[in-house]
Amino acid sequence: MLSVPTLFICLLPVILAQSPQRILSNHPNIQDIPTVHESAVQARRILNLSSIATLSTVFPNNQEISPFENRPSDLAGAPIGLIDYYASCDPTPHEPTILAISIATSFKNARAGSNVTLSLRYHPPVNHPPSDDIYTYSPANLPRFSLVGHVEPIATTEVRKHHTDQCFFDSHPDAVAWRPGNAIHESWWARLVVEQVYWIGGFGDRAYIGWIPVEEWRAVTQEEVENARLVGEQGYQKGREES
Repeated sequence: MLSVPTLFICLLPVILAQSPQRILSNHPNIQDIPTVHESAVQARRILNLSSIATLSTVFPNNQEISPFENRPSDLAGAPIGLIDYYASCDPTPHEPTILAISIATSFKNARAGSNVTLSLRYHPPVNHPPSDDIYTYSPANLPRFSLVGHVEPIATTEVRKHHTDQCFFDSHPDAVAWRPGNAIHESWWARLVVEQVYWIGGFGDRAYIGWIPVEEWRAVTQEEVENARLVGEQGYQKGREES
């Protein structure tokens, strides 16, 4: 009878062949995973389909804290992620439009110099077709990504010219209550100027995982976004032809 250590050594090649690492990172022998550009198209599709994401900022090192805020004094350098509304609007649909509330923590941090990250994930349609593969609609295998950049105010002339407010309110009609000039809180139109894009398309043996050059992100056309289909959407075809 083989000893336990000897048996383990004999089985090691089999264990390694089944290692989950193969599905957690890009596998060099897989030729049919989406390209960087195809992944950028998929990410832009998600940006277009969604309108709510997690906005992350970092608390500044030197900022006066209002006694009314009751904020702990040792948060300098700590990140915080909060759900926020956004919309994909002209003339820069690749840079999310945001209705910034001056009193909100995220925008206080942004104004104090924090970079901003907007994190999104794909939600398949509720009526998506069934699948025998338990991983097809597993959140671990569905696309998600983060847009890294900074918040930039949108000039009033640009808002009027491109009807930014109407574009935003089409996705978030309740946000009319805190539009700029409201009687509740000071607010202003802003966009997230995207500087970096990090993408996880799913398991690494079938999807691209890694950074998408910002030039690639910007180069995606609206036609590509509208023609792309993600898993669960009507018209989706498995494989690289989906984008």
